[in-house]
Amino acid sequence: MELDIKHFKDLLEKEKETLLGELSTVGRRNPQNPKDWEAVEPDMGNTGADDNEVADSMEEFGTNKAILEQLETRLWEVNKAIKKIDDGIFGICEVSGEPIELDRLEANPAARTNKAHMND
Repeated sequence: MELDIKHFKDLLEKEKETLLGELSTVGRRNPQNPKDWEAVEPDMGNTGADDNEVADSMEEFGTNKAILEQLETRLWEVNKAIKKIDDGIFGICEVSGEPIELDRLEANPAARTNKAHMND
């Protein structure tokens, strides 16, 4: 069965837009490298914040940094899948060179391996 490339590209482009939106809620683009994202540190300047407020802000920063790293990784995977579509090699397992199962691609259009090599 032939892959509906347009369908998967549409799925990936929609996910990319969602990821970019989510990234902008927990971080910003790195001014030195626009392809990179960084968590924004809380501005605790002369706010008169007490120790609890400072601790809460630092905890939020740590949480945002962890979320940002996960989102950035997923964005990398989605961009790689879009490039594979553009290069004509989408849906091919990076380990075996065999086709990736359609149901796997429906569940995760950025999948890089078939089911047999999911944990490789």
